[in-house]
Amino acid sequence: MDLFDSDDDTCSVSSFFTTRSERPRMDEVHVHKDLMLDQSLDALYEKSFATLLHQCLHCIKKGSSKESSLASHVIGLLALTVGLGDKAQEILEESITPLSQALKSGREALKITSILECLAVITFVGGANAEQTERSMQIIWQMIHPKLVSNVVATKPSPAVITTVVSSWAFLLTTVDRWTLGPKILQETVTYLSTLLEKDDRSVRIAAGEALALMFELGTLEKFPAEAKGSANGSVKEGSVSQETLINMDRLISKLTNQVRDLAVEAGGKGCAKKDLNTQRSLFKNLVEFLEGGVAPESSTKVGGASIETSTWCQMIQLNFLKHFLGGGFIKHMQENELLHDVFSFTPKKIGGHSSMSNEEKRLFQSPNSAVSKARTQFMKKQRMISLTRRHYSIN
Repeated sequence: MDLFDSDDDTCSVSSFFTTRSERPRMDEVHVHKDLMLDQSLDALYEKSFATLLHQCLHCIKKGSSKESSLASHVIGLLALTVGLGDKAQEILEESITPLSQALKSGREALKITSILECLAVITFVGGANAEQTERSMQIIWQMIHPKLVSNVVATKPSPAVITTVVSSWAFLLTTVDRWTLGPKILQETVTYLSTLLEKDDRSVRIAAGEALALMFELGTLEKFPAEAKGSANGSVKEGSVSQETLINMDRLISKLTNQVRDLAVEAGGKGCAKKDLNTQRSLFKNLVEFLEGGVAPESSTKVGGASIETSTWCQMIQLNFLKHFLGGGFIKHMQENELLHDVFSFTPKKIGGHSSMSNEEKRLFQSPNSAVSKARTQFMKKQRMISLTRRHYSIN
């Protein structure tokens, strides 16, 4: 099945985007996220978002790994583009079951990681309540820690899948007001994150470190004693059980603190990637300072003539995740997407104080890879001809 050449309209996402002669080769699909962003935006103006959604879901179910990855990314972009509201909620509810089933049946890392990121993004935008968010978080977490549920067969995930699971889970945790899954699951979660800090893969360690930093910032671990003394269902009571649980958790937090300090000063070994090592040291150094002084790291990201400022772990995790997901489309989205303006309290700097282009003209001025590049070229030629004509008559 070819996502770009299929004659079956029920499976061809590209039928929304380009003519057959303009379609990119399959081997280029996974490296052109900026192209996918532009094409999906074009499709929004030309076709019903619901039709596009179901075309993508069909490709996730029936397509190859690369086709599923592309379709998953387009669904995430679709949610970010429509923004908050009924459409985003519809995307989430229509997608949750197909995506969950695809995760259970999938084996390829490319497909799994793309679906995980898609699920995180559509839940971030379309989740209307805590129950919907926690449902997605549990689906994501099952990919690496299936013993929390009885009907999932344990498999050994790759470092790439582990990293994506933890990052996606933490991304959604930024939207949760308080932990509601109970002290037992909390302790199992923290214990598992602690084991990830001991893994050889640095991307896994970094993802686990960010998740733990967020849990400390949200006060999840500080609230543990109260949760342990009396859970909502009454299964944990004050006495020997709660005392044992509290002692174990105290030991675990002490272990975490030592792990964080060690990773902040880890020496590089032979063949060690210097960039990854520096990223790890910086992250865990910031986490040590946060644990000791309660001050989260600050960051500033330039977007046009303005900057996105972050001063909490929560904001930093959201920004990093969306930058990764949007890829080359990040700057464009930050300049024009009102949802992201609200998320990061960001006001883009307008050139000349205002925009003189109509909505149709803005569409023509998308990336050079846009499906409407031919129309843009014609528009530019027309403008040049008008300019030359005016200049000619002015001279004469």
